[in-house]
Amino acid sequence: MAQSAKLPTVLLFDVNETLLDLAPLKQKVGDLLQDPDAATQWFTTMLQYSLVMTVSDQYAPFTDVGVATLQMLGRNADIVIDADDAKAALSVMRSLPPHADVRPALQRLKDKGLRLVTLTNSPQAGVKAQMESAGLTDLFERQLSVETVGKYKPHRAVYEWAASEMGVEPGDCMLVAAHGWDVAGAAWAGLQTAFVAREGQQKFPLAPPPDVDVADLTALAAHFCD
Repeated sequence: MAQSAKLPTVLLFDVNETLLDLAPLKQKVGDLLQDPDAATQWFTTMLQYSLVMTVSDQYAPFTDVGVATLQMLGRNADIVIDADDAKAALSVMRSLPPHADVRPALQRLKDKGLRLVTLTNSPQAGVKAQMESAGLTDLFERQLSVETVGKYKPHRAVYEWAASEMGVEPGDCMLVAAHGWDVAGAAWAGLQTAFVAREGQQKFPLAPPPDVDVADLTALAAHFCD
């Protein structure tokens, strides 16, 4: 585990998969595509096209990108997916449960005096609904969405904007995420980083090593609080 020279004052948490369990969403997507293993490909494709829009100076809400890419994968499997059916399947994103380690760990970190903030590709209304459904709203000082910037993570402008919103320098922030691409982008933007090794997730070997590398948020809390 690499050690940073200074402690962060603000922890920026990715939401989907890092804090919230995607299993119910994967079930819905798998049912719609008639393939229980298709959800991982869909999520990757959604991320790919969100970045296509960002590098092309375009923006559409994450849920719209999700619907569009779900329809694309449906066509590959000769399945016609109506936009309304896709939206209905993806609406479960607003009510995903938190991983079991999340609330106890966040409470410890907040009690320690760290400022906790979400930073997500989900739209503002979406993350608000997610935090309320998961029972986590009270633990976060702010709920930040890329919707305000009109660019998706891992564009450096997103991380720089988040630090500015919190009134601190990028180096005083730590991005906490279960995605190698997110951790890489934050590191290249000058933030400290923590990689959370959720199942099936890996660090990007060409990126700087994370300042903190943990199995779950329980270990992250222990890193700062023990």
